[in-house]
Amino acid sequence: MKKVARKLKYKKDFEPAYAKADDEMFPNGIFEFNISRMIEFIRNNGGKVVLEDISTEKYHIEAFSCVNEDHIETVDITKPIILIEIKPEHYAVIDGHHRLEKAYRLGIESIKAFKLTMEQHLHFLTSTKAYEAYIGYWNEKLDE
Repeated sequence: MKKVARKLKYKKDFEPAYAKADDEMFPNGIFEFNISRMIEFIRNNGGKVVLEDISTEKYHIEAFSCVNEDHIETVDITKPIILIEIKPEHYAVIDGHHRLEKAYRLGIESIKAFKLTMEQHLHFLTSTKAYEAYIGYWNEKLDE
């Protein structure tokens, strides 16, 4: 059954989350997200973003394995990571790969994560081109 209510339509008033000088970005092919603006949104809207424990094993498997070994030792695993709904009902790590990897290596079974729905994270795409492509991508995933 299709989830018609979540089907995306192009909005002419979409404003990309352009990067400022020191903003942290997460590129994923054509989809680039402004992590700094996302973190600001979470801080300002804490009650609207789900914070829950997630399995380090499950998300470790899905996270890319290219990590900076020197950086792993410096990260604070008590700081929540960020997941986004990359396709309906499926979340992926977008910020906190090193924290997740460190927790996994330490044998910690779960870690705190903010989970942003598609409706929440869509506003952090950094270009109109990415936004247009994401609409097609998301709607295609609804049909699967």
